[in-house]
Amino acid sequence: MKVSCLQENLAKGLNIVSRAVSTRSMLPVLANVLLETDNGRLKLSATNLEIVITAWIGAKVEEEGSVTVPARTFSDLVGALPQDRVDLNLNDQNQTIHVTCGRTEANIKGIDAQEFPLVPQPDQDNRIRVETAVLKQMINQVAMAAATDDTRPTLTGVSTHFEESKMLMAATDGFRLSLRSAHIPGYVEKPIDIIVPARALMELSRIVNDDNDAVYISLPEGRNQIVFDMDNVVLVSQLINETFPDYTPIIPKKNLTRTVLSTAEFRSACKRAEIFARESSHTARVRIDPGDDLSPGSATIAATSTETGDSVAPIDADVDGESIEIAFNVKYMTDVLSV
Repeated sequence: MKVSCLQENLAKGLNIVSRAVSTRSMLPVLANVLLETDNGRLKLSATNLEIVITAWIGAKVEEEGSVTVPARTFSDLVGALPQDRVDLNLNDQNQTIHVTCGRTEANIKGIDAQEFPLVPQPDQDNRIRVETAVLKQMINQVAMAAATDDTRPTLTGVSTHFEESKMLMAATDGFRLSLRSAHIPGYVEKPIDIIVPARALMELSRIVNDDNDAVYISLPEGRNQIVFDMDNVVLVSQLINETFPDYTPIIPKKNLTRTVLSTAEFRSACKRAEIFARESSHTARVRIDPGDDLSPGSATIAATSTETGDSVAPIDADVDGESIEIAFNVKYMTDVLSV
């Protein structure tokens, strides 16, 4: 393999795929990045066996080939190189790649590319198109409610439903539930229900380029995987092969009190309350009072600490219904108000 590319492009590509590099695997090759030529470009891939991230960068290919190199060593080296042309020359005999950039030269010992797991290819035919901004917003609003404890694997995922021209995401950790639906272009003939690991979706949100108009989603038949295609970047994730709990019964069908208030003011009040709620399992209270002819409605957020003090923050609100007082986890509330 003999390839030339720009340091800036190589560093950017490595920064994307390195998020999938395994740090705890017993297989040494999973700590490596796969470099291979592909139709006149340089293809970079990394995997931890749960997700695979692949990125393509522009390159001048003089000789085809492939090799895997230690991700951390290679990324650190490329990041320290000057912004100039980088030449990569592979010695097939000892799987060592010679790196040249300006007056800098280095040799990195690699592992044969044949030992790297097979990288799945996206399906170019049966794809679901979702606008990038919509998908990113859905992930940020929903995935944060998923569980982080692997003792209940189902709850570490995001229930994702496609039907006709609608997409629905839901996540819960047993204490909070987040739902978000959106319209998607095109039409999904048969309803699709899958559970995507929240960690994979959060990685997708981090690496997706806002300049891309859309992300294309495909579900390769018989592989229990989901593929997100973003032009020059592809993320593949294993699906969680479980049944997501039915959350519809816990969603209220009607309410006694409906309150509309400023998101910014509510978020600020909750952040202040959280300071004093830390020692009481993040518990705060909110009292909602309807207004009258002389004064507007209000929502008063309060938290008390026996050790440090208390916080009381009334904010104006448009209240329709009866007065009510409830206790809630203010950290959870701050999380959702911050996305």
